[in-house]
Amino acid sequence: MMKKYENKTNVIGELIKKKREEKGLSKAALSRKLELHAVYISPTALNKMETNRMIIKDFELIGLTKVLQIDYADLQNTIE
Repeated sequence: MMKKYENKTNVIGELIKKKREEKGLSKAALSRKLELHAVYISPTALNKMETNRMIIKDFELIGLTKVLQIDYADLQNTIE
């Protein structure tokens, strides 16, 4: 059974979507950029992450933060 935080499977999906859109990336384009970091997330999985319906693994989070240039302060503000 998945634990939930404020009834969400993950707490940073909305931040990921915001940063992706700010960079003008489609989910497919983000998926391709993640592959360059050996992180394989399909556009469908990205959609589930962004809508808080899928858990984000630690290595996926690292890849997402690198590609989308999300800093620790953004992550911290998201969970506080």
